[in-house]
Amino acid sequence: MTAQIRRLFRSPYSVPNGIHATADGLWVADQITDRVASIGWGDPNEYGVTQFFRDISTESSNTSGLTYGDGSLWLAANGPGTLWRPARPTDAEKGKGDILRVDPVSGATQGRWPVPDGGGVHGIEYDHFEPGFLWVTTLHSQTLSKVRIADWTVELTLPLPYQRAHGVIRVENGIWVVFTSHRVIVKLDLEDGHELARITVPGDQPEPHCLTRWDDSFYYCDATSGWIASITPDSF
Repeated sequence: MTAQIRRLFRSPYSVPNGIHATADGLWVADQITDRVASIGWGDPNEYGVTQFFRDISTESSNTSGLTYGDGSLWLAANGPGTLWRPARPTDAEKGKGDILRVDPVSGATQGRWPVPDGGGVHGIEYDHFEPGFLWVTTLHSQTLSKVRIADWTVELTLPLPYQRAHGVIRVENGIWVVFTSHRVIVKLDLEDGHELARITVPGDQPEPHCLTRWDDSFYYCDATSGWIASITPDSF
């Protein structure tokens, strides 16, 4: 699949590792501080960043994934935050990931659940086609789980073709998953996970980590460089 990739602006945080698009702009999560910022769509200023509306503190840790749904932010806590900062009592346990439901105004934790099958997590998506479900990557088993939020049960588990799965976007006829180390974004079948399409991100573009969609484009963040880029594919 062909796609146009364009650098847009830099994140207000040094290590952006979660992103979600809205009509007003983007939610961006920082992996170091575990804060989430709301930023605008406007042209970047002389420092390469756009308008900063506000940010909130959360109880997430080593944040590696962000989505929005049912009035809440959902954050993927990929283990404790001690690689980056002092430990906090709310950090996820070492070797385990948690999913946090967070109030987008106060940052208060509204709910907390373990990653299905344990282990770390790099990607999360609220399913707007089937509300009440989250899609969650599980690193150690190299799978993608569809989880019913009401009772935190796994309805479906899809095998993933590559390691280090990151951002996830549900579309009507499939689900896109970023594989950061391979620099590809792969569309998978919703029933058995076989590949339907792919976008390759060239080496001269920011590395793809987390992923979101608005209108006719994907948007992704690069946790290593801080860039936020757009991808306009010829189809979804």
